[in-house]
Formats: sequence, structure tokens, C-alpha cells
Amino acid sequence: MPDYSPLRRLYPRLTLGVFAILLGCFSDLPVAIADKTTATRATSSAQIARDHMVAVVEEEVRLLSSETGIAAIDPRVLEVMRVVPRHDFVPQDIKAYAYNNHPLPIGHGQNIAAPLLIALMTHLAELKPDDAVFETGTGAGYHAAVLSHLVKSVYSIEVIEPLAEQAARMLKHRQDENVMVQAGDGYDGWPDHAPFDAIILKESLDHVPVRLLSQLKPGGRLVMPLGPADGAQDLTVIRRTADGRLTQKRIMPVRFSPMQGGDRL
Repeated sequence: MPDYSPLRRLYPRLTLGVFAILLGCFSDLPVAIADKTTATRATSSAQIARDHMVAVVEEEVRLLSSETGIAAIDPRVLEVMRVVPRHDFVPQDIKAYAYNNHPLPIGHGQNIAAPLLIALMTHLAELKPDDAVFETGTGAGYHAAVLSHLVKSVYSIEVIEPLAEQAARMLKHRQDENVMVQAGDGYDGWPDHAPFDAIILKESLDHVPVRLLSQLKPGGRLVMPLGPADGAQDLTVIRRTADGRLTQKRIMPVRFSPMQGGDRL
């Protein structure tokens, strides 16, 4: 999972406000279950926190624009991030930090990715309403929930079975019916539902799996952290042109955990 150390210089100015807001956002959530007035207040606090999270993401994207070439995130992506409740996808004891722009632990040694990286990767996938998307690293299911609002169908694979089961339950509870979750190794994609308009890998590899590329439609986009597990990685976009050629563009340095599965465990 991501550790975007090149961005740490941004944290003091941009995340202190998030932390201050969040300390009070969810402190009354247990009471809110039984108290409609408190429930309304908690909902309003969560919405304020989401709005602030998106504002922080927008500011960080502007500050990084000279490096990434991205001046602004697709407004559709930001609007969905204002709606999807990230706090539903993190453990109870850290819900107060759900809208901070950092990765957060979700158990089994895994993290939910930072909002900035969710926004960037989703933006780079250039999603359209009729798209079919494949993603690896389901984790808690937050990114799949975001994608579900933007495309026709989402196929998500998680190598850690308990996390896959947990994400599937949450997405079903949320009625994100256009998301399918499977426990397994995402290295070989999901051939039964290919080809895909977009593929998003949330673990690093030092190469692009041939079987994944074969599942990318002409005109499709593959977004991934490309580079060795113990070295420099770059957030990278690979495109298959209409005539089948592949192009590659590196966006910015990142640090993700390596893709797990098979002999890569």
C-alpha cells in the first residue's frame, strides 16, 4: 500500500486542519445510533469532513501540478469523493481519522490508500459511465465504492480472503450492486469479464503483466505504480491505442507495497 513520501513536505500546511476537524466529527457516533438529532449532527459533521478532505486533495493536486502535469482532478471524481463515506471503510477505533489525507490501517497488514492517490489514480483512468473497470487490491472496498458511481461495472480482486469477504459485505450493504469482489491473485486479471476499459493496480510491479495487457481494450488505460518493490516507483499510465500499440507515461514518484500472489508472496 502507498507511502507517498515525496508529498510529505505538504503535510504540515494541508493536513492540520483536517485533523482538527476530524477530532470532533465522529465522537458522538455511538450515541447517534439511538438519537436522531445526534445522527443528523454526525451526518453533517461527516459531510463537512468529506468536503474538507476534497478541498485538501484539490490543493495538493495544484501544488503538484508542475510535477504531474495535472492541473485539476475530474470534477466527477471529486463529487463522488464528497459523497462516499470513507469512515464506513475503516476500523471503528480510527474513524475519527477517516478523512485525513493519509493511508490508514485496515487490518491484515494492509492500508486504505490516501485520498490524494485515490483521486489521482481514478482521474488518470479517464473513466466513462459505460466503462468496465478491473482493480486489484480491493482492501476495505472504498476505491471500488468510488468507482461504482463512475462506471457501469467494477471487478475487484483482493488476495487476502478475509478482506475480500469484508469488502464484499460492505459493498452489498451499501447496495453498490455493480461491483463484483473476488478473493484471489490479481496478477492474471479476471479473464471471464475481460476486456476492460480501464485497469487500476494498487500494488507495485517492476513490469506490466502480459495477461493484464491482453485484457485491456483498444483505447483502454492501465494505471499502476511501476518499479521495484525496494526501489524507485512511478505512478504510470499505459494506454492501448486503437491500433493496438502501447504507450507509457510516468506521472510522479510513489511508493506502494508489492503485488502479492503466487510466488510473489
